[in-house]
Amino acid sequence: MSRRYDCLEPMERTRGIAESVSAVRRGELIVLPTDTVYGIGCDAFTPSAVQALLDAKGRGRDMPPPVLVGSVRAATALVEDLGTYGQDLIDEFWPGALTLVCRANRNLSWDLGETKGTVAVRMPLHDLALELLKETGPLAVSSANLSGRPAARSAEEAEQQLGEKVSIYLDGGPAGLGEASTIVDLTGPVPRLLRAGAISAEKIRSIVGVLLTPEDEAADEDKGEDKDENAEAGAGVSLDKPAAEDTGESAGGPAKDG
Repeated sequence: MSRRYDCLEPMERTRGIAESVSAVRRGELIVLPTDTVYGIGCDAFTPSAVQALLDAKGRGRDMPPPVLVGSVRAATALVEDLGTYGQDLIDEFWPGALTLVCRANRNLSWDLGETKGTVAVRMPLHDLALELLKETGPLAVSSANLSGRPAARSAEEAEQQLGEKVSIYLDGGPAGLGEASTIVDLTGPVPRLLRAGAISAEKIRSIVGVLLTPEDEAADEDKGEDKDENAEAGAGVSLDKPAAEDTGESAGGPAKDG
């Protein structure tokens, strides 16, 4: 039976986090608030739990979830490297609504779905989420909604959609931005905007200097230019189906799924 904890009450918050940590270790699903929308999460290193997450949302392995972390160190352990621009973007925008797609650490034993060797990572700007993540370690987290439905802005909305598929609901009040995180692909030589979101392309460009956008690619097509060089930056990440969706965002519908 699902349990919901009112994390605006200190004692409930403590109990809720402790119960969530136990549930994650058992391979169960939890719902947590983030700085964007509510997310459904599980242990990123338990393949059966990740599959249960996808099943709960009605989503296939071709839409693998991103991974939320509680520290920059945890993020760097998950990736091969941050490339030329990753550290600068982290220094400027983390914790916050920026998801970075990087080459996954090949030494890790996990199965997030059809990632094509990439992982999308984010450190959310939310005290409760960060407190939980520092206890659980990296969590695979997608927006807490059924595929094709609006992302949940509250624990109640999440529970209405996901019901008993989730063991623990952490109720932290209304979600933050309610807008998808921006997703930037760092797997190629040029940073590539996979999804516009809470952090504008202009802000990203002010840090990295250059940012390939879908509009740029469309212009190249119109000019009849060869897209192969630009596509290298995608490294198997589709603009329509990014290597991962982000919490509080949408990889399965209009950028609101998580």
